[in-house]
Amino acid sequence: QVQLMESGGGTVQAGGSLRLSCAASGDTICISGMGWYRQAPGKERELVTVIAEGGATYYADSVRGRFTISRDNTKNTVYLQMNSLKPDDTAVYYCYADSTGDSCLGMDAWGKGTLVTVSS
Repeated sequence: QVQLMESGGGTVQAGGSLRLSCAASGDTICISGMGWYRQAPGKERELVTVIAEGGATYYADSVRGRFTISRDNTKNTVYLQMNSLKPDDTAVYYCYADSTGDSCLGMDAWGKGTLVTVSS
């Protein structure tokens, strides 16, 4: 089993910055890729960014150039640095971990979510 715990959410002014963290515990040897999703009120959850175990990254067009994902494999932690925040970034942000390998079936995990509110 893999458990994820997000932290760092809160309220910021437009143009401000925020840094989210997601710490994994449990069967962390199963984890390959990690990423962040978000869900705004009344909308479907969408992919924000993902990072592979080797460091390759992907960003949604809406956040590219403003957000940066990184990971520390020794700490089993992934980070999301959010700069130049806009009111449209307001959402619940969820950490996600892909799991691979023998004995890792069903180990994919989601965090409980952390709320980010960007005010004007």
